Amino acid sequence: MPSASLIKEFEQLVGKENVFSSEADRQSYAYDAAVLKPMIPSLVVRPTEVEQLGQVVKRCYEEGIPMTVRGSGTNLTGGTIPDCSDTIVILTTGLNKILEINTEDLYATVQPGVITAKFAAAVAAKGLFYPPDPGSMSVSTIGGNVAESSGGLRGLKYGTTKDYVMGMEVFANTGDLVKTGSRTVKCATGYNIAPLLVGSEGTLAVTSKVTLKLIPPPKASKAMMALFKDMDGASQAVAGIIAAHVVPCTLEFLDHASINYIEDYVKIGLPRDAGAMLLIEVDGHPAQVEDEAVIVEKVLRDNSATEIVVARDAAEKSRIWEARRVAIPALARCRPTLMLEDATVPRSKIPAMLEALDKIAARHHVTIGTFGHAGDGNLHPSILCATRKSSRAWNGLWTTSSTPRWSLAARCPASTASAPPKSNGWSRKPPTGRSCSRGACARRLTRRGCSTRARSWDSGTSCRKGTGGGLWKAGF
Repeated sequence: MPSASLIKEFEQLVGKENVFSSEADRQSYAYDAAVLKPMIPSLVVRPTEVEQLGQVVKRCYEEGIPMTVRGSGTNLTGGTIPDCSDTIVILTTGLNKILEINTEDLYATVQPGVITAKFAAAVAAKGLFYPPDPGSMSVSTIGGNVAESSGGLRGLKYGTTKDYVMGMEVFANTGDLVKTGSRTVKCATGYNIAPLLVGSEGTLAVTSKVTLKLIPPPKASKAMMALFKDMDGASQAVAGIIAAHVVPCTLEFLDHASINYIEDYVKIGLPRDAGAMLLIEVDGHPAQVEDEAVIVEKVLRDNSATEIVVARDAAEKSRIWEARRVAIPALARCRPTLMLEDATVPRSKIPAMLEALDKIAARHHVTIGTFGHAGDGNLHPSILCATRKSSRAWNGLWTTSSTPRWSLAARCPASTASAPPKSNGWSRKPPTGRSCSRGACARRLTRRGCSTRARSWDSGTSCRKGTGGGLWKAGF
């Protein structure tokens, strides 16, 4: 626990109502959306002004106190779980202003605590478009999106968060303000460190301001749903659509298990005998949309789609996409624990990945429902099991996906249970010779950080105080 004098100093700086020291308050920030061991921080501080944020960072550095930066805590990497009980959690949710939406030069400047969906809506009200749409956008923050380099359903055509960051203002571990990038389209002055900061999970600096690129919205769109008897046909259809030089704004898929769990949940009339489902949307100029929709329908039929449903209006479009929107809650309600993975494979290897998942499920007696972004091969195998400790399927999935054909990020969100996770349930050990400096409070900004994988292997590693600033961690 920080000294009483430091707590009082923080209360005077940000207001007593923005300093949380009780155990009940601190427990709320001991975990996030990852199935990892929680860690109660020593203190939680919520700055509401940029200057306050810089001062909090500086004081943590001077006192040698580890810090974890956090927004909504929806990340799947465990990045907002404190490393040790000495950690101070710095909340950025109080920095929630949209500072500027420039309709002439097509950019916006926002603080890190702005909710993604609210920002997208504010941009749309100005007649512009901010495409990144992570699944948690209704609660996630822009700062967190930047820290995690968040993607979304529209990533295939429009790219992800990293493609829209034009500039940033961040606080280094010393509390010094660093500016990078620009509001101009071309910026070749100085070191371009913004791409390094995006996706760094807060390990390099604390974001105080982000400048984001905006684009004109598409004038028209058309959504459709296609059913297949197996994943082979759906996979061939995905490849055929891309080969036909059509890049949909969204191209999602659901496997047989996911379809049935979703139908159990929302009862929208999904066929339970379907082996796979593709959800597709094309957008752009009205004439282009009509032409591309015709091409997509032909490709679907050529690849043995058993049924194609094209939305005739906005209401039908919403119904088509409801199946994808409710995938996670539909799966989460079926078992006490949902372990959602994030695996990327070549599009041609999606059937092989699903076959491997079926074998893992049978071998470990668990259910795995898989959905994801078929257009870029990003899958979300969702392991359903009774308890975290009883399932070894994660290790099987790790082993399968460690082959050169695909990679797997160590990401697991928690179930919908209200209680925080009690155990990470993972028994995998780190490779021989791999070391981790997690918890070392080094002064140097270039200090080597600890990767998410090493973190998940070693969730019990102790954290020691050092002479310098805190550990820079993911989050928001």
